[in-house]
Formats: sequence, C-alpha cells, structure tokens
Amino acid sequence: MEEMAAAVRDYYGTRLTGKGDLKTGACCSTDRMSPRLRSILETIHPEVVNRFYGCGSPMPDDVDGLTVLDLGCGSGRDVFMLSALVGESGRSIGVDMTPGQLAVGRAHQAEQARIFGHRASNVGFLEGRFEDLSAIGIADGSVDVVISNCALNLSIDKARVFAEIRRVLKPGGELLFSDVFASRRLPAEVAADPLLVAECLGGALYVEDFRRLMAATGWLDFRLLAKRAIAIGHPYAELLVGPTTFWSMTVRAFKLDGLEDCCEDYGQVATYLGTMPDAPAAFVLDDHHRFIAGKPMLVCGNTAAMVGESRFGRHFRVDGDRTSHFGRFDCAPSGAGARTEVAPTSGCC
Repeated sequence: MEEMAAAVRDYYGTRLTGKGDLKTGACCSTDRMSPRLRSILETIHPEVVNRFYGCGSPMPDDVDGLTVLDLGCGSGRDVFMLSALVGESGRSIGVDMTPGQLAVGRAHQAEQARIFGHRASNVGFLEGRFEDLSAIGIADGSVDVVISNCALNLSIDKARVFAEIRRVLKPGGELLFSDVFASRRLPAEVAADPLLVAECLGGALYVEDFRRLMAATGWLDFRLLAKRAIAIGHPYAELLVGPTTFWSMTVRAFKLDGLEDCCEDYGQVATYLGTMPDAPAAFVLDDHHRFIAGKPMLVCGNTAAMVGESRFGRHFRVDGDRTSHFGRFDCAPSGAGARTEVAPTSGCC
C-alpha cells in the first residue's frame, strides 16, 4: 500500500506538470457545466486549472453556508469552485496526499479569496489519506457534503474510505463523486501496472463490486447522475486491459436512516417548489428523477427521504409517510433491463 501511495504521489506531484502529460483519456472531464459554474471556473488561476485531473463535475447544489469536503483535491480546482459556491460563511476543505499538488493550491489561496470577495479564505488544504480522515482532524458528523473527482479509485482500501465518508457526514449529508468504473474485474497483475494505477484505470471498481461495497458500508441506495464511455487512447494501456470497458460515472448517495435496499411504494408524492436559485424550472436528482417545479411526482420511500430529509427538504413538499405500504415501487429508468451491463445499480432506483 505504501509503495503504491508513494508512486501515486510521485506521478501527480512530480511527473505530471499539467493535463498535457496525461497518457490516457481517463482523467479528463468533458462534462458540461452550468453558466454559473463556467463563470466561476473562469476566475480560477490557469496553473490550478491546468493541473486538474478529474473525470467529471460533481458540483453540489444548494450549499451556501455549508461545509464541503473534497477528497483527492489535487491543486484545488474544485476546492476553489466550492469556495465560491459555499460563500464566505461556508467552508471548503481539500484533502490530498500529494504535497506538490497542495502547494500549488495554497499558493493561490489568498488571491482566490480576494477574487471571490471574501475577507478571509474559507479554504483549507489538508495533507492526508482518505482511509483515515480522523488523523487530519475531520470529526464525526462535521461535513455537509463530500465530493471527489477521479480520486477514490486510487485508494487500496475502498471499504474503509466509504465508511470514513459516512462517519464525517452529518445526518442527511450527501456524497457526490465522479470516478472511473470498469465492466469487469481486471487481473491482479494488470490492475497493479504502474501506468494503469496512476491513470485511474488500475483501481477502477467493477460496477457490481461497487454495488456490493456500497451496501456493505451502509449505503443501501445510491443514484447515478451521469455516465460516459472513456476512450483510453494509449496502445500499451489498451493492450493491458483487453476487452474491459471503462466509464466515467457521477454518483450521488445520502447518509439517511431508514433507506431500503430496493424501492418500496408508500404512496408518497414529492413536489419541487422551484426555489433553488440555479434550478428554478426543474431539479435533477438522478438519471431518472427530474422534478419539474410545481408538478407532483409519485416517488418511492427512498426518494421521498432523499428530497425531504436532506438539505433539499426546504425546496420540496413531500406528502404522505410510511404508514401504509403498497409493495415494490417501479422506479427504474427507461431501458433498465440492460442497465447492469453499463452502470452500477443499488437494487433501488
């Protein structure tokens, strides 16, 4: 584990000086951003942006005044974007194990605070490992949202990471992350190849193992927001992985009591009030729940909890409770019959 961690630190801290040094297409985000996010991105220093190696855009909604934690923050592109989203009264914390990357972020910390109009920086950069966040002072139930962008795959002990995330999240808190997933388990000797590990392919989770891991660590229901196929674009890497298909996926999950491992029907109805500043017309919870403002939607018990018992609760009216049960709820997206071949499913929505 220590040898692999040292190799990752060397790769991201020394060998990579910018996006142009990447060897494959795994650590490249092509996700479209909202106009607000694009305007924030334009204010971030080019050195920070050039050293960004994410595969998605896991930017949370409605986080003004909250504490958000970014695991694998690198030089801090997403940390600075979160700094603007949470505002001066919120806090944006980045964790990374690569001192060289953190040094870049810290060098621009004061200037970014000035650009955002903050009297003092609301950003903190911490050097540490995802597997033991308590070692760097992150207390139980102290974080509102945890994000990560193409970094959790680098952990050797992913079960411990997802358990740690649950520990630090407040009740009702959210995990929102983008990462690389695989269509099969890679042979051990292939998964350990230094290039594949460093480029986020070796540690990519097989989608069904991810489903099992989430259930084992207490995340009984998680939702898929986005997915796209990854073009590797490197002959040696393509030869190693053979017929494996890789995807970048963005996943959302909530720390909520009472979630079930499949969708159950309690006759509940959720209505989005249209009160989120960045989503006045509709709110997208996942790939098959788009709530149109003012339009009631019949939802399963888990979905009712996600929109009613999280920070989104002030933006929704949820009618009904779990007093009466009506059986299994058909909550799958269209074409779900083939979905297990291309995306992880939790057994729920």
